[in-house]
Amino acid sequence: MSLESAKSFFAAKAPEITVLETQASSATVALAAEAHDVAPDQIAKTIAVRVGETVMLVVAAGTRRLDNKKFKTQFGTKPRMLASEEVVALTSHPVGGVCPFGLPSPIPVYCDISLKDFEEVVPAAGATNAAVRIAPQRMAELVDAIWVDVCQ
Repeated sequence: MSLESAKSFFAAKAPEITVLETQASSATVALAAEAHDVAPDQIAKTIAVRVGETVMLVVAAGTRRLDNKKFKTQFGTKPRMLASEEVVALTSHPVGGVCPFGLPSPIPVYCDISLKDFEEVVPAAGATNAAVRIAPQRMAELVDAIWVDVCQ
């Protein structure tokens, strides 16, 4: 189960971080911001994309969109969004709960610099009603992310 893989990830790598489960859905940025009482941009959304044959995860501030020009400058091509079935198959997380934690196999993770605007962000944790509160730099360290500037 995806939520369990995220919980196991934190238990092993960062036991001080608690996975927060809510009654309300946090499957969208707006719902997550309301559920966790933060600004929408504090929601650290995870976007699964394909670049050529490589699948990667980009974590960005909630209301930010990928900028095709910046992305192409960084990676040499435009990103292709993955279908929801592919996202679940590759991450084990349902759309709305996708995160860089507890993945079944390594996937490159990139954090957009838009997250650096906040002391704390709220990424999902493997379910549409689960998240964590974490400093962006700590999140990047835990998942071996590379910082990039690929959002508008």
